Amino acid sequence: MPGFVLQVAPVPADLAVPAIRVGFTVSRKVGNAVIRNRVRRRLREAARQVIPGQARPDLDYVLVGRQAAIARDFAALRQELLEALKRVK
Repeated sequence: MPGFVLQVAPVPADLAVPAIRVGFTVSRKVGNAVIRNRVRRRLREAARQVIPGQARPDLDYVLVGRQAAIARDFAALRQELLEALKRVK
């Protein structure tokens, strides 16, 4: 089971400056606030390392954290994000 779900949407046409935008969300099903924040921090760091080199500026990204992200090795989480971004292209 993956540690997150990647959702992609086109950038609105009226947005003046095309920048890579990334959002993060983790539902309460994943755990209490401490666990959800930990998952969000891990996803944010993986995105910080991977997205600038791989993402398209004409798309908005949302990472939805899942239960598996809690115990997932960080290198594996980064690799999953890299593969997900390659599938989007």
